[in-house]
Amino acid sequence: MIPRVLELLLLLILVVGCHGGGGLKMKYYEKLCDSISVENTVREIVWSKVAAKPALAAKLLRLHYHDCFVRGCDASILLDPTQNVTTEKAAGPNRSVTGYDVIDEIKTTLEASCPGIVSCADIVALAARDAVSYQFQKEMWPVFTGRKDGSVSVAVEVGVNLPSASANFTTLLTQFKAKGLDVDDLVTLSGAHTIGTSRCALVSRRLYNFTGVGDADPSLDPTYAQTLREICPIPVNASITLEMDPNSSLSFDSQYFEGLNQHKGLFVSDAALITNAQSAHIAEVLQNPKVFFARFARSMVRMGAIEVLTDGQGQVRKNCRVVNDQ
Repeated sequence: MIPRVLELLLLLILVVGCHGGGGLKMKYYEKLCDSISVENTVREIVWSKVAAKPALAAKLLRLHYHDCFVRGCDASILLDPTQNVTTEKAAGPNRSVTGYDVIDEIKTTLEASCPGIVSCADIVALAARDAVSYQFQKEMWPVFTGRKDGSVSVAVEVGVNLPSASANFTTLLTQFKAKGLDVDDLVTLSGAHTIGTSRCALVSRRLYNFTGVGDADPSLDPTYAQTLREICPIPVNASITLEMDPNSSLSFDSQYFEGLNQHKGLFVSDAALITNAQSAHIAEVLQNPKVFFARFARSMVRMGAIEVLTDGQGQVRKNCRVVNDQ
């Protein structure tokens, strides 16, 4: 058990460290939408969806990540491709992103009672928090609101800005620092891999052709590598899924870090976290669930404030998939 003094200290750090940034604030919609509680509405819809389909929690969390790392948390990932523009949604790393239908349902519900007020960007941020929080039946981190929606979405920007599953530590940290995040955020936010699944195609090189034909990545635990090979035999079937956390893909917990420290991180980017002394130490500390939950809350607030558009900037889309006036 974590000592009570340490637990209180962690809570204090969380409260002091949590600020909206970029003009965001708590209860932004309280007076703007007096006929409906925006946060309660989002939570009710998300919790009902996750209750019926638990795997949705990881999908909505991933949607928020992929949105924020490209042009900031502006819901640009939601824009559908047009005749003239290939948007972020169509970029390779985003083709497996889902959860758009849930965002659409929330938006439709809120527009009916409070038209033109609640941004798609805020809906994405709230939905991610609520999807993870369903397991605990309480809010796992505060979501500061007031984001506006962007009107630009370009597929080629995804590969440049979005951290890759095959990236090394130096590349990962460079990409995080470019967004105003630090090494603590990098390691902590990687803990999102404690829920969700991936596909064999993303790890096939690591299992079979890392240094040569038939060679597995030597940084991967041999027993775990063999287990993965059994799930993903040659020829690799791209449709086969596997858990990102070997302990459970549905339970949001700190076991991802236990596996990571046993060299059971699924991706090259996971394994990269323990190749640097500072990040390896952080990964060791985050094996404590209360430490992980507190730090994850802090890092999610920080990520949610990346390059946000606020009052006087951007727009509030009437339809999350289309820029207004088109």
